[in-house]
Amino acid sequence: MNKIKKIISKKNKSKIVCLTAYSKNIAEEVDKHVDIVLVGDSLGSVLYNYTTTRKVTLTEMINHSKSVRLGVKKSLMVVDMPYKTYETKFSALKNVKKVLKETKCDAVKLEGGRNIIQQIKFLTKNKIQVMGHIGLLPQSVKGKFKSKGKNEREIKQLINDAKLLEKNGVFAIVLECVKTPIAKKITQNLNIPTIGIGSSVYCDGQVLVTDDLLGLNETKIKFVKKFLNLRKYINQGLKKYALEVRSKKYPLKKHSY
Repeated sequence: MNKIKKIISKKNKSKIVCLTAYSKNIAEEVDKHVDIVLVGDSLGSVLYNYTTTRKVTLTEMINHSKSVRLGVKKSLMVVDMPYKTYETKFSALKNVKKVLKETKCDAVKLEGGRNIIQQIKFLTKNKIQVMGHIGLLPQSVKGKFKSKGKNEREIKQLINDAKLLEKNGVFAIVLECVKTPIAKKITQNLNIPTIGIGSSVYCDGQVLVTDDLLGLNETKIKFVKKFLNLRKYINQGLKKYALEVRSKKYPLKKHSY
């Protein structure tokens, strides 16, 4: 069974675990525990302190994905297509092919529903594996992030977009900050998996930014749970190093040539 079929087969059977990675070292560790490794355009804020994912370039995504590819052995590797790289179906195909060729990833992720359905259709017809993404769309947001599915118009659009994406060949859909009842309804009405982020336990899987769950970021986002305070351990190691250098305990003879 190939990696895509394996992900789809997990629907209604076992939860799909997805995390981000932007480098080989982190990818190696993440790969041991997840089903999907996502090279997210969230690297813009996590690594470069960008205020929006719109600033992330195709070159940045490719360079980080090359590094991640070196660390991923078993998981499905998905790469976010950055802002303005899939405005038309032709630019989408050109840029996606470049990403696939240079990074050797397994699939790409695009944000949107009906507004990008021609691009999705064109990519899947060209045998490219595509993950969808609806709900809160960071590449489209101006101002404060808000959850989706609060009124009838939003609910109808979310449900229609999910069905449309499935019909046009995506193998899974990320639901970001979608209200719980709507996320549940969408998940129940699709034959492909949903991957939630801030969209309740009813999704078929979950994704988080790895740096967030490890406590490397001082984020206050509602859907983030810090599973570890890694900053504390980093600080302990750095403090010990500095003390040993100043007290001449490091380097010892065994550390020297």
